[in-house]
Amino acid sequence: MSAAQIMGLVASGRATSRAELSRALGLAPSTISAHVQELLDSGLLKESGEGSSRGGRRPRLLSVRGGQEVILGADLGGHHGRIATLDGSGRPHTIQDIEVDIATGPEAVLEQVAGAFEELGAGRPIRGIGIGLPGPVSLTRTVIGPSRMPGWSGFAVHDWLARRFGVPLVVENDANLMAVGEAAARGPELHDFIYVKAGTGVGAAVVIDGRLRRGARGIAGDISHLRVPAGGDQPCSCGNFGCLETIASGAALVAAVRRDGVDVRNTTDLVRLALDGNPTVTTNVRFAGRNLGEVLAPVVNFLNPQAVILGGTLSSCDLFVAAARGVLYERCLPLTTQELDIEVSTAGPDAGLLGIGRLVAEEALT
Repeated sequence: MSAAQIMGLVASGRATSRAELSRALGLAPSTISAHVQELLDSGLLKESGEGSSRGGRRPRLLSVRGGQEVILGADLGGHHGRIATLDGSGRPHTIQDIEVDIATGPEAVLEQVAGAFEELGAGRPIRGIGIGLPGPVSLTRTVIGPSRMPGWSGFAVHDWLARRFGVPLVVENDANLMAVGEAAARGPELHDFIYVKAGTGVGAAVVIDGRLRRGARGIAGDISHLRVPAGGDQPCSCGNFGCLETIASGAALVAAVRRDGVDVRNTTDLVRLALDGNPTVTTNVRFAGRNLGEVLAPVVNFLNPQAVILGGTLSSCDLFVAAARGVLYERCLPLTTQELDIEVSTAGPDAGLLGIGRLVAEEALT
């Protein structure tokens, strides 16, 4: 349990008193009261009025204290980014879409993002900054061995931002942020799940006992470069052959259907044509979904999660989701799928920003 979880529950309205926080988080009232008092003393929460009584004293109602401070977040993909201001509880307010080219290198991209932050922040005090990147990020918050990000490997993104802004910072892999954002959106009842980001690239994250699991070097959940039989000798950007990325990512699907004469520019075009029933696209999308399911099946058997959550652009395509779901039910042990939820993300495109809000709030409190 973290202070950011309490802030998130209060901000969303799912808990407005100490008693409700205790029930939602499954913790003793004395433990909750101690954490709430810290947040009251720090000025992040306030008490306002009294709630309805259930037979005892009327509870004091909790709410997030408003203020001028903002959290700034950037959720970056290969060619597109979302920049946002978030309030102290981690909820996005102003969101701005920008075009980026991650292949231009870290300094060019970060300079663009920093300029957008300064414009969006409009001189207000900054509580913290978070940035999500479409590649592996180590526990030292350095990009390590990205396959589609030339010039980024070994670059200390955290240090660059710290020199520019001097505030609490979070630098994280995009799938990890999306998983944290999904947990924030759904609340503490979702505590063991696998989150899959299926967009231009493919990534995944693991949450166990309500906590993001990063692994020994911070790259837990990286399924994109697992080899699959259907990948054959397809060369991958990682230097290997037959990786999941070569057949199940949005980029791979776009390339495949273009070779068959279909006019598509990006993953959004691909999903649109799949929804329109284009036969070439639907065949390829089903193929990709099944192969994703093949990779996820042993992971589900091993971890026995509550849920598999699919996010990213491809998750808006029912054919893709149904194909992955079908393989999981077919290949996993019956006990693991008996109560397994295989769903599309509730947080949707805001998942990464919600994750930034949650992690920056924790970093700032720490």
